[in-house]
Amino acid sequence: MWPASVLAANGGEEMPRFASFHADKVFLRRGPGERYPVEWVFVRRGWPVEVVGQLDHWRHVRDWQGTEGWVHEKMIGSRREVVVTGDVRGIRQSPDIGSALVARAEPGVVAQLLECRDGWCRVTAGDITGWIQRADIWGVYPTEAVP
Repeated sequence: MWPASVLAANGGEEMPRFASFHADKVFLRRGPGERYPVEWVFVRRGWPVEVVGQLDHWRHVRDWQGTEGWVHEKMIGSRREVVVTGDVRGIRQSPDIGSALVARAEPGVVAQLLECRDGWCRVTAGDITGWIQRADIWGVYPTEAVP
């Protein structure tokens, strides 16, 4: 584990924050540099991660299942993605539990985050766009304002 001072150094970037991988293949390393061994390889562009620290050009990230390590900053993009968690979740036409269901999303489905209002977030996955309860996704903080 790295000292809190290393993880807290943020060079002007907000920490922690959510982001996603910008590349199709991302090497997750044990430490902040190429001399550290690769512990995991992510092979999906857009995979959501939480950036919890930084050291120089390296970012300490964690995914929704708790896998964490270091990646180079050029592997991280600003596009917001979220992951459906728990059981099969309803995606609705509007941010209301009584609203019409437009789709059902299985756990592990990744969707682009468009906006959040109160306890709901608007997402898009494939050709489906709709609202899902904020508590049913990972990749957005409970009180975070997402325009």
